This record gives sequence, C-alpha cells and structure tokens, in this order.
Amino acid sequence: MNTSTAQTNLNEKGTVNIRGVNHYYEWIRTPSENNSPKPVMVFIHGWGGSCRYWRTTADAIAYNYDCLLYDMRGFGQSKEEKGAKIGYELEDYAQDLLLLLDKFNLEKVYLNSHSMGASVGTIFLNLAPERIHKAILTCNGIFTYNALAFSAFHKVGGYVVKFRYHWFLKVPFAEKLFMARFLYQPIPKQMGIDFLEDFLLADYDAALNTIYSSVSKKAVEIMPQEFSKIQVPTLLVSGEKDQIIPASMGKAAVALNPEKISYFEVPKTGHFPMLEDSTTYLKAINKFLKTS
Repeated sequence: MNTSTAQTNLNEKGTVNIRGVNHYYEWIRTPSENNSPKPVMVFIHGWGGSCRYWRTTADAIAYNYDCLLYDMRGFGQSKEEKGAKIGYELEDYAQDLLLLLDKFNLEKVYLNSHSMGASVGTIFLNLAPERIHKAILTCNGIFTYNALAFSAFHKVGGYVVKFRYHWFLKVPFAEKLFMARFLYQPIPKQMGIDFLEDFLLADYDAALNTIYSSVSKKAVEIMPQEFSKIQVPTLLVSGEKDQIIPASMGKAAVALNPEKISYFEVPKTGHFPMLEDSTTYLKAINKFLKTS
C-alpha cells in the first residue's frame, strides 16, 4: 500500500463507491521536489456542510501534504440512494472513512476533522490508530447530558431539517442570517452562500439522523471514553467565541488525556476558526505537525 497517490493528476475530482454510495472527493496537490511522494492529509467536514469549506486550508498546506477532501455520506455531493440500509451513527461514518482509505490504498495518513466530523475522527482514532500519523480535531469537545435540553434541540433540529426550501438562496442576506450563530468574524460572502446551499441540499435522512446521533445520551456517554483512549498525537483546536461547541468543551476533552491531546484556542473566532482567522489557525496546526 502507498502513503501517497501518483503525482500525475495533481488536482482531481471524482466519486468513489463506498458501501453502495458514491462518495464525492477532491485531491488538492502541488508538485513535490524530485517528484517524491508526500504524506496525505484527509479532511472531514461537519454537519450540514461539505468538503469545499476545507479547500482554502488544503491549498495552504498542499506544498507539504497531498490533501484528500471528501463529502460524508448524505452530505454535499455524496448522495444516497433511496432505501439505503446504512446507519447514521458516528461509528458508521468512521467505518466509511476506513473504507475510503482502503479504496485509495492509503496505509497511513494525517487527519483534520471539524465539528461533527471531528467526533467521527475521534472514534476513528481508536478504531484504526495504526492508520493515523497525527490528528487535528477542530471545534469539538464533550457535552453534559440534559434530557430536556437535548429533547428540545432534537425537536427544533427536526423542524429545521424538514422545512428547507431552495428559494432561501434567493433571499437577500440569507447567508448572513444563516451563518450568524456560527461566526464571530466575517467570511467571504460566497463561502456563506456555499454553506447555506450545502445545508439545503443535504439528504433528509442523513441530516436528521446525524442530529440524533451526534447530540445524544449515547454520545455523551461514549465520547469521554473515546477521548481518554486516544493514543495518536492529537491537537484539539477551539474557537474562543464558538457558540456551537464552546471552547470549555474542548478543554474538558483535552483534560481527559493531556499526554496525547494538546490544545490551542484561536482568539476572537467562532465555529470556523480555519476560515475566520486562517493565519493563526495555520500557524498552530503547522507547529503541531512539525513536532516529533
């Protein structure tokens, strides 16, 4: 097995079949010195999104890493067929990632995952630790269970997923309203439009069921155990002003396993520190990646 793909087609887009679902992927690469293989970094997006919000980060590190971005099952361009019998638990998506690595003959990679995708990434670190050099978990942490709050969240989330209309994209400033809770600093207008479009086009079953699986009593019970078991060198990055997964939740996760998980907080950023302050974010992850 190879740790990198051939350098012939540097940037490539396509689909790969995983458990009967065509998963959309993108390679972002630059020529390497002497055409020697570079290590691969795989990126996982969060709930309701797609791999395209990772493109600017991948572009910035492509001189050192071949970057593989993909849309998780049911999101972005990875559309499911009606009647698919695959589950929507975090473990199911971790299994998808394992099969993705096998499809591309990737023996060992670096991993950067975000939000719900970072929960999938955390589980993957314990499912197949031998497949990861180092991992970055962006905007993740551990929740405290509250039956009433979780029930209300699921109910509201169900309405949000059910009542999605494509004409929202034509409403002036709709993307600003949609992204307001996620951001502390502004991002380019087109990125906001892309986020809204990804949310509106996500498969109903995937969008709804992953709300239940990622914010659940089960997740509250298993995620602390998963963080505690990590043996792969890991960096957890939080946004100081994140309203979705507050920095305190990230710190709580790191405290469970400080020998393997280090922590960095990007000042004055919300749930997308890699987009809100890319300079600080890139400096932090590059420092982590360069350490032995």
